Amino acid sequence: MPFTPTGIAGLLIYEPKVLTDARGYFFESYNAQTFQQEGLSFPFVQDNQARSTYGVLRGLHYQLEPYAQTKLIRVLEGSIIDVVVDIRKGSPTYGQSYEIELSAANKLQLLVPKGFAHGYAVISETAEVMYKCDAFYNKACEGGIIYNDPALQINWGIDLKDAIISEKDQTLPTLENAANNFTY
Repeated sequence: MPFTPTGIAGLLIYEPKVLTDARGYFFESYNAQTFQQEGLSFPFVQDNQARSTYGVLRGLHYQLEPYAQTKLIRVLEGSIIDVVVDIRKGSPTYGQSYEIELSAANKLQLLVPKGFAHGYAVISETAEVMYKCDAFYNKACEGGIIYNDPALQINWGIDLKDAIISEKDQTLPTLENAANNFTY
């Protein structure tokens, strides 16, 4: 089974089957049939890609309904600590964060359903991150949570005093004060 549960409903680690030989490796980074066999069906409509240097911290971001996005995140180069927070009101894991190292070397991917805030920190010299989304971006529906919300106790894998964070991400509200229209 290529999917591993994380302990948070709907949040899954996807580990594609990697074929290796003397030439290198090959794997299907996404195959709709593989997902459908597990009861997962997402009409991915947009791919996003970002390149960053060590210490860049992006997030925590999400899109409010009706433009909420399910994301499938992977790393093409380098390593990141990928972080999600369950913001679905009524969820038994509401406010719980989950961290995982995603890298070009381990080829793991994280399937992040709607109702989660998402972010990552680069822990290698550089990292290139790509993720699929099942809904288009809509600026009016942007949401976010401050990366250092004390209630979340996130381990970003970097020293936060040296983190490179956008001005926008530095002014996001705490989970308690964030706009949120998700229910479990």
